[in-house]
Amino acid sequence: MASEPTPEPHQRRVRYKGKNPQRFEDKYKELNPERYADTVAHVLAGGKTPAGQHVPIMLDEIIQVLSVQPGERVVDCTLGYGGHAAELLQAVQPSGCLLAVDQDPIELPKTETRLRSAGFPAESLQCERTNFVALCGVLGKIGWHEGADAILADLGVSSMQIDNPARGFSFKHQGPLDMRMNPNKGVSASAWIKQLNELELANLLRENADEPNAALLASALANQELLTTGELAHAIQQALPKSFDEDRIKLSQRRVFQALRIAVNDEFKVLDGWLRGLPDCLRAGGRVAVLTFHSGEDRRVKKAFQTGLADGRYSAISESVIRASFSEQRDNPRASSAKLRWAVRAPSASPL
Repeated sequence: MASEPTPEPHQRRVRYKGKNPQRFEDKYKELNPERYADTVAHVLAGGKTPAGQHVPIMLDEIIQVLSVQPGERVVDCTLGYGGHAAELLQAVQPSGCLLAVDQDPIELPKTETRLRSAGFPAESLQCERTNFVALCGVLGKIGWHEGADAILADLGVSSMQIDNPARGFSFKHQGPLDMRMNPNKGVSASAWIKQLNELELANLLRENADEPNAALLASALANQELLTTGELAHAIQQALPKSFDEDRIKLSQRRVFQALRIAVNDEFKVLDGWLRGLPDCLRAGGRVAVLTFHSGEDRRVKKAFQTGLADGRYSAISESVIRASFSEQRDNPRASSAKLRWAVRAPSASPL
């Protein structure tokens, strides 16, 4: 008599210790959108951005401003999750091309894979991992010597970077105090705090975040060894007056994190360099749209566009900022601080 086959041992599902999962990867089902589509939809319906994703802001307004046509050459200078890029890639079909630029070595490959899986011709998408300040050089490298027909720059930090504790951009979750958009270059936010004296840190907090308690916070934080996001958030709380309520404390925490992120990534210097070379990256009549989230960014874009209009490099610029609709701000709170400006290259544009 033949023996019965030995049954496979029962595999118990993985259980979490404690009442709730603690690891970021376990806690947020949105990180696996294909498996948890209902969860993603529920998060979006609640006016929030799913963890590890980025909802493109002012998408309709940007598409209208750039007026991309089939066959054109278009650049997304800050690819991120690819929400804007996907629409631009669709708009250039057939025979057009999207150049997607991003300095993040972690997110760029993921986004490129998602975009290529959409079924567009392979030659209609080119990806370059570099800081967008080097855009003119990249255009020459790929043979776009006359420049691009349309350029988009969505400034600031992406939702994926903010939401990932390992990147250190937010105090929402404990993580290393890093904040580098390219973790392979530069020094971390932890190193920045340790190397700055009190006056330098106070000036940084004022310039990069308009922090009213800059001197008080700098006195407590300068030259300190703070290794994690939690340690920095706690140090900020301890330094502030005891009369501050939770909202005022969190507002200062966000400002300090923002100021350090801008410094770590040299964001203002990068933006200034990009704006100087921007007209030469556009074909005659080419359009550019810039989405900012910080008053310092918007001031720089506004001044550069006004200067370009005055000296004849631009033929038209936005008269005022364009803001997200009230409905978009309600559905996506991260759109509340967004400001959109645009410019058009003058017909006398010279090649790169």
